Amino acid sequence: MQVTETQAEGLKHEYKIQVEAAEIEKKIEERLQELNGQVRIPGFRPGKVPLTLLRKRFGPSVMGEVLEKTVNDTSSQAISERGLRPALQPKIEITSFDEGKDLEYTISLEVLPKIEPMDFSKLTLEKIAVDVPDTEVDEALGRIAESHKKTQPLAKARKAKNGDVLVIDFKGSVDGEELPGMSGEDYHLELGSGRFIPGFEDQLVGSKKDEQKTLTVTFPEDYGNERLAGQDAIFEVSVKDVLESVPVPIDDDFAVTLGEENLAALKERVREQVGREYASITRNELKRKLLDSLAENHDFEVPSGMVENEFETIWKQIEHDREHGELDPEDEGKSEEEIKGDYRRIAERRVRLGLLLAEVGRANSIEVSQDEMNQALFSEAQRYPGQEAKVFEFYQKNAQAQASLRAPIFEDKVVDFITDLANTTEKKISPEELQAMLQEDESEKPKATAKKTKAKAKSGGTAAKSRSKKGAKAPEQTAAEQAGETETAGGADAAASPTKRPARKKAPAKKAAAKKVAKKVADKDGAESE
Repeated sequence: MQVTETQAEGLKHEYKIQVEAAEIEKKIEERLQELNGQVRIPGFRPGKVPLTLLRKRFGPSVMGEVLEKTVNDTSSQAISERGLRPALQPKIEITSFDEGKDLEYTISLEVLPKIEPMDFSKLTLEKIAVDVPDTEVDEALGRIAESHKKTQPLAKARKAKNGDVLVIDFKGSVDGEELPGMSGEDYHLELGSGRFIPGFEDQLVGSKKDEQKTLTVTFPEDYGNERLAGQDAIFEVSVKDVLESVPVPIDDDFAVTLGEENLAALKERVREQVGREYASITRNELKRKLLDSLAENHDFEVPSGMVENEFETIWKQIEHDREHGELDPEDEGKSEEEIKGDYRRIAERRVRLGLLLAEVGRANSIEVSQDEMNQALFSEAQRYPGQEAKVFEFYQKNAQAQASLRAPIFEDKVVDFITDLANTTEKKISPEELQAMLQEDESEKPKATAKKTKAKAKSGGTAAKSRSKKGAKAPEQTAAEQAGETETAGGADAAASPTKRPARKKAPAKKAAAKKVAKKVADKDGAESE
């Protein structure tokens, strides 16, 4: 094998590889001899088939097999001998080959850059801790009690008002056509809950038991089902019963129903859970600031192929949003070239951070244990009640899916490692101060960083994500495999139901934490939120 370097510019390398015809012929004969003891040809004993006959019958297929193996073996050898670390799968192109002649091909690849992490002890970080006030614990308890409230028949017949629960049958249509999901029977709807699209519940206020109502509503422009978004619809509703809500007193008895000894113990449990929710929020904020600092302190060359893969992932999501009328306000008035430039810079930043975290993890032997993977898989399976076995099977058979679970664990462990080395101080603040701080950070965040946050949410994760293209097998893991891949969020199409599905909005930190806790407690104890 003869290897000649034809290009060496930055991270890009190209080699011309020549394999002598005699070496290929030798491998072909060796393979044909292997077949001689395996195939059965009438008129010949096993192992006694003439080589010329074997070559005539199996020559083309053996030739292809030998060429493929030769290219894989020699390219891997060439890369390994030169100590190269490919960023992505090398590109191989056969330039010359014919029977009896030398094999010539080129191999083009980008290598991982040499990364010299900064002295992390020079980083200055502020870790925020939130003191949970009694008022917030009480608010969370109120939400928990609200989710456990019961209903009872009216003591005296009257018109329905907000807070009452109607038992209804409904059937809807758009332009006279009934669509799947626009009907229901014995549905319990709390008036004023805002669970149905605007106008639906309002028109049922004042209704009575056994009353028939015809409602005209308009689906929101941002409704999840495109077929219904912005469309007028008519719903025929039968009010089968009117029930009044009975509040649940927040006392020791209520605490016992939730598995606690008394109300004081329940409050402590809620306080701990609210605290954990705030800890999650503040940790994400600390992580964001850490990544910003790392980006500011590292400026090494990154493989253009990885950047392009990352950009394509982001851009596909941008185009999807455009098709659904969800153009980022910051992109309005810009040319497509300018917009692509913005997101390409985001892609480059993400790749650089991903490579940096991967190198820090590699250099410090940071790994994801099997126990950590098992816990992540268990948590993922819990998201699909009744389908846990299928989830386990899917991940066990899908290496890429396993990588999507491993990636955030790896990333968090590296972030924790760096944070422990940094000069970190702790500051205790109130929920209101946290909310003000988050809003201030958002308003002061540079445009590129703000876009980075959105791009992260759209394409999934902070570290670089790169998928190797099919081709010759790389001699070692790519950077993406070292860092792990992060999953891309997706969702099923919304059903054609009057249930409201508004566009997602970021909740204030205080409300988000308390609501999460209330839902967790309610879910844990088998309560159904209205």
